[in-house]
Parts: sequence; structure tokens; C-alpha cells
Amino acid sequence: MSDAATHTVRVELPYHLRNLAGVGEEVALTLAAPVTLATVLDALESRYPMLRGTIRDHGTLQRRPFLRFFACAQDLSHQPPDTPLPTAVIEGKEPLIVLGAIAGG
Repeated sequence: MSDAATHTVRVELPYHLRNLAGVGEEVALTLAAPVTLATVLDALESRYPMLRGTIRDHGTLQRRPFLRFFACAQDLSHQPPDTPLPTAVIEGKEPLIVLGAIAGG
């Protein structure tokens, strides 16, 4: 038996990103612990390289201004990237949602 636990995390992407990646509304990523926003985004960009630079800045790895992260009815957009995600997300019960902000008048 392996000491490293793996978790399947569900990620919902906005239309423009799923269209770019050629995927459906939700993707599943298998990750080793710890499961944080940074590890999920690293895995997402590794599996779908065309998303690099669309969710986070290439150089700083900071969230793009018009994207937000939500999980379990919580806005995680301003949490440090190494903060563990909610248990329900880690267990695959709830998705991590990448949401494109709506701006304009």
C-alpha cells in the first residue's frame, strides 16, 4: 500500500477556458496531498498546457484579475495559494469552480 494518498478533484471551468482546452464543463484531476489551489492549478496547466497564462500570470503565478475561485459557497480568490482546499473538494464531493467575472455596464 502506498503512503501517498491521492485525491480526485473536480474543477469547473468557464466557457472560454473549456473551449480553449477542448473539454466539457468539468475536468477531474488526480492529485497527491496536500491539495491546495496552487497544486490544482499546477496540475490543470500541466494536463492542459494551452491554459498556461490564462488563469494565472506566466511570471508571477498570480490569479488573472477577471477570474475568481469558488468552492463550497466560499470565495477562495484571495486565499494564499498554498491554503488547503475545503475537505468536500478534496474528497471530490464539491467542485472547485473557476469563474470568469462579469464586468461592464
